[in-house]
Amino acid sequence: MRTRRAGLVAAVLLAGLLTPVASADTLAGVNDWSCRPSAAHPRPIVLVHGTGDNKDYTWRVLGPELAGRGYCAFSLTYGVLPNAVLPNAPAVGDVVGGLTPVEASAGELKSFVDKVTIAVKTRQVDIVGYSQGTMVPTYYAKFLGGRGKIRNYVSLAPLWDGTNPLGVGSVFMMMRLLGFGAAVGSIGDCVACPEMLTGSDLMKKVQEGGVFLPEITYTNIVTQHDGVVWPYTSGLGTGPNVTNVVLQDTCPADEVNHVGLVIDPNALGHVFNALDPAHAKPVPCVPMGPASPRR
Repeated sequence: MRTRRAGLVAAVLLAGLLTPVASADTLAGVNDWSCRPSAAHPRPIVLVHGTGDNKDYTWRVLGPELAGRGYCAFSLTYGVLPNAVLPNAPAVGDVVGGLTPVEASAGELKSFVDKVTIAVKTRQVDIVGYSQGTMVPTYYAKFLGGRGKIRNYVSLAPLWDGTNPLGVGSVFMMMRLLGFGAAVGSIGDCVACPEMLTGSDLMKKVQEGGVFLPEITYTNIVTQHDGVVWPYTSGLGTGPNVTNVVLQDTCPADEVNHVGLVIDPNALGHVFNALDPAHAKPVPCVPMGPASPRR
């Protein structure tokens, strides 16, 4: 039963695993270290991808669009585990990130943010994160000194309460309580995957004292059809500095799932508004269907 459950959660957590593109900077206008923020967009944007992906594939739509709108946009691939074996694995030479422990990935993000702020001569950045890429900045903000470095934090498919697909999070938590911690230390080669489960040690640590920090403005963008973050309401939060966007509240025809959220025009419209609320525009309702991982 344990093996079957592990297989189920692996399938769910890695359902969004894409075949990433090569690791070189390939997105127009992204990671331009000569970029300098303007008065209209005074902070650089740091883009943080999700599990089993990389900086280029996740942000293939949003990255160039931000650059085209005059933002200084930067992205990193974090959590690379050499020789990892995963379902739907990429071709040899491609980079797969988001696999190592969130704590280690948060350290990589800290170094990257420091590099960005030094290069562009700013004190703060805005963050746009996706899936596991919402937990990595949160760990950085709460435990690695990042709370003063982040101004706006926009999350696509966040999982503040973890994910509990098919009750697997509850099963894994019970197994750990029964002393089987070593057996659930990773899912395949993805060490970060069980950390995303409801009730994990990481989730408890992040939730202690509250997820949201008063210095940061948060926007959570979720879809009712997520399918990976179970339930999707795990991505909602409360607080005077927290805004929740459920795409179907204003666009019932949008059936986008977890995989498609990063290219969904409705979701990206809310990202742009969150990054520049003074010039927010109505987000048109574009009917969207669920996306499939690229194979």
